[in-house]
Amino acid sequence: MKIYRQLDELPAAHAPVIATIGNFDGVHLGHQGVIAEVIERARFLGGTSLAITFDPHPARVLHPSEPKQLITPLPRKLELLAATGIDTCLVLPFTDALRHMHPRDFATEILINRIHVTEVHEGENFRFGYHAGAGVDGLEALGREFGFAVIVYAPRFVHGAAISSSRIRSLIGAGDVSHARALLGRPFSVDSTPAPGRGYGNKYAVPTINLAPYAELLPAHGVYITTLTVGAGPAAEAFEAVTNVGNRPTFGADSFAVESHLLNFHEIALSEVTPLRLTFLRRLRAEQRFPTTGALRSQIARDVTQARRYFTLCKAIA
Repeated sequence: MKIYRQLDELPAAHAPVIATIGNFDGVHLGHQGVIAEVIERARFLGGTSLAITFDPHPARVLHPSEPKQLITPLPRKLELLAATGIDTCLVLPFTDALRHMHPRDFATEILINRIHVTEVHEGENFRFGYHAGAGVDGLEALGREFGFAVIVYAPRFVHGAAISSSRIRSLIGAGDVSHARALLGRPFSVDSTPAPGRGYGNKYAVPTINLAPYAELLPAHGVYITTLTVGAGPAAEAFEAVTNVGNRPTFGADSFAVESHLLNFHEIALSEVTPLRLTFLRRLRAEQRFPTTGALRSQIARDVTQARRYFTLCKAIA
C-alpha cells in the first residue's frame, strides 16, 4: 500500500479513483466490507483503490478536553489497512483549515480538483464538512453535480448490534474482549515496548514482562488470557500469557501496570526498545484485592490453569 500524507504528494490520476473516507479506528468488519467493495470496483474499472483518513483523529481536535483513546493508533491502522489489499492511503492532516472546510469545498477542492475521484463508497452514517454539516444525501447531491458516483452501505450487524468503532471501544473499555473480537474480525491488541527501568539486558530470564505506559485504549482492569509477541519481523516470537491490567490492589497503593506472565517462557533477548504486541483473547476475571499474597498466588495458579486449558483447546480445534 502506498501512503501519502499531503495532497501535494498524490500522483496525477490516469485511471479511475475509487475512494472511501473515514477515521477507520479499529479497521473493523464494517470498514473491511466497504474497503473490499472499493478494491473490487477499482479492479473492475482498471483503476486505483484509495482510503482517505485523518491524523490526528478529528475528535481530538474538536474535543481536546475529552481525548478519545484509539482502538488502533495510526501505525497500527495503516498496517491493518495495508492488510486489506487497498492500493493507496491518503492521511490528511486534520488542520484547522480542514476542520472549517464547507462540505462543498471539501468535494470540489479535495475530491474533484486534487483526487479526481470516480466513486466514493461510504456507510450511511458518514458525515463530513464543517460541524459535520453534510451526510450521504449531501454527498450524493454533490456527486450528481460534479460527476462522481456515491455508493452507500447499510450498517453491518453482529449479534444483533451494528458494528461501529464507538461500540467496539465501549466493549473493550468494559473488558468484553471476546465480543469486541467478533466485531473487529480479529482479537484486540496493543503495541508497546517493555517498561523502562526493569533491568532488561541482552538476555531476559524472568517470565514476567510489563508494558511501557500506553496512552491509547486498554481493556477494563482485570485478568486476561493473552499472547505476547516479542520482537518484529521473522525473528518475532509469540508467547502464551496471562495478563493483569490494573492497580494490583493486594499490594496497597495504586501501582497501575499491564503485566504479562509468559506460560511457555524461555530466555529471550529483550531491551527497552524491543517491540511488543499484546493480544487479548479472553477475560478471566475482574481485578480484586486478596487478603494475603498467598491467596493471590493461589488465584494466579488457577488463572494459569484456565489459560493453559484454553490454549490446549484452541490447538485441538485448529
